[in-house]
Amino acid sequence: MATTPPLRHQVIRIYKELLFLGRDYPLGYDYYRTRLHKAFASQRQLTNDEDIKKGIARAEFVKKEIEALYYLKRYRTLRQRYDVT
Repeated sequence: MATTPPLRHQVIRIYKELLFLGRDYPLGYDYYRTRLHKAFASQRQLTNDEDIKKGIARAEFVKKEIEALYYLKRYRTLRQRYDVT
């Protein structure tokens, strides 16, 4: 195992968080899960700590983007239901 344990735990943590966010994905959880797995598997060969940290930072960015899209969807739904204009 080439990765240091703290980085490995960070990668596993962000993977689990992204999986959790995929529950509400519009195209379905199975679609989301396979795409997420492919994305992480494509970076499997990384051994340099700096490259792994960049990958973790990119995953955190993607997580924030997905959360923002979910909040926007929720906002639009609530506004459509309760807008009294």
